[in-house]
Amino acid sequence: MSFFDAIALGIIQGLTEFLPVSSSGHLVIGQTFLDVPAAGILLEVALHVATLLSVVLVYRRRILALVLGALRRDRESLQYAALIFVATLPAVFVALLFHDAIRAAFESPAVTGCMLLLTGCILWSTRYIPRRTFRDRPNWTLAFVIGCAQAFAILPGISRSGSTITAAMWGRMPGDRAAEFSFLMSIPAIVGAAVLELRDFSAVTNGAAAPLVAGFVGALISGVAAILGLVWLVRRQAFYAFSYYVWAMGLFFLGYLVLR
Repeated sequence: MSFFDAIALGIIQGLTEFLPVSSSGHLVIGQTFLDVPAAGILLEVALHVATLLSVVLVYRRRILALVLGALRRDRESLQYAALIFVATLPAVFVALLFHDAIRAAFESPAVTGCMLLLTGCILWSTRYIPRRTFRDRPNWTLAFVIGCAQAFAILPGISRSGSTITAAMWGRMPGDRAAEFSFLMSIPAIVGAAVLELRDFSAVTNGAAAPLVAGFVGALISGVAAILGLVWLVRRQAFYAFSYYVWAMGLFFLGYLVLR
């Protein structure tokens, strides 16, 4: 993979990991239009670690407060960490039980196009959420529901941030708190994936290092920008506006697949 391709895929990953437009779907689209093969496990892990660092940078104070609170055995901090753990479980089970089906979905670009249309419908539904909010954090049931939304988003074209934030908002959480929980619950999944693939980094050659670094930097910078931009939008009740883009992208990609 060339230096340019790595940067392009890094920027796509960083922006779409946090904006509710599906990072997996856009990576499939990007690879299709750039006519490059699958990014490869090394680049995929590098991009995900970069997006993890984006979350840590933006929410560093919140994360530090949770860690220090947990060390002091503060009840609220421990409960919030437990809620994130509960929300992580559904995706773990789905990834383990349906690994082959998920891989097959990623190998079919048409699935990505169809799932993008569904993501648009999910985002559009937030227009009908009552304006009143009642909780700054999920309860146990809502945490599990948000986790199920994250598990569903393993499919290419389904936005992880879009589905989890929408689920949290329907659960009567304000948009900025919903976004915070969504981003924090992404940390365990990214860390787990990176740790499982660390053994493959021994295979990096000098020639492969430059594209990895380029993709990492592109994903990191665009990831921070995407998080800040999304939080700004959800505070202004404009989350649903992404549905127009996702619908357009899904229709365009499906049309391209038919006509190419």
